[in-house]
Amino acid sequence: MTVETARGGRITIHFDPARCVHSRNCVLGNPQVFVPNAEGEWLHPDAAPAEEVEAIVRSCPSGALTFARADGADERAPEVNTVRVRENGPLAFHAECTVAGETQPFRATLCRCGLSRNKPFCDNRHHEGGFAATGEPAEQASQPLAARNGALAIEPTRDGPLHVTGNLEVVSGTGRTVNRVTETWLCRCGHSNNKPYCDGSHRKAGFRAEGT
Repeated sequence: MTVETARGGRITIHFDPARCVHSRNCVLGNPQVFVPNAEGEWLHPDAAPAEEVEAIVRSCPSGALTFARADGADERAPEVNTVRVRENGPLAFHAECTVAGETQPFRATLCRCGLSRNKPFCDNRHHEGGFAATGEPAEQASQPLAARNGALAIEPTRDGPLHVTGNLEVVSGTGRTVNRVTETWLCRCGHSNNKPYCDGSHRKAGFRAEGT
């Protein structure tokens, strides 16, 4: 799919439809800037102050929306790397990260139901597939990390989980930090009995997905 670009006087918006998970943060944030159900052009970056447009773009969990400021004040990596576990849904990363070696726009929403046709990214098929998994996993005993940011590498393994290395806080859907890790394996087959972590169930389930 082609990335859409809408250039404004103070800020430019880019939209990558292949990454969109339809969280609707944009159209709910300001329907004059992000016009819902529009025929034709739907991005209007000059319809609100650049700071407001930037804040809405930053709320896009998948990185489908990105921005470029005319003054050069572009998005920076967060101070704390997080992965948010969405109720009955995907894993939403916010970090200076790579996925299968490819640099991400600080935000990436990855499939954990096993049904996406755009693996490792979520494509919203957890809804139609009836995927059920808590967004409030049990808290694990963990110590504060020596550093909370920095490079994070997310490597989808062949027919298996996401292997994540780097400083990372696992956060529930309601915002609780439930674990702090520097290496972990996160389920992406949808069958683990220890979600969001892998427990080897992908083998018994016959999960198939490309690796790195």
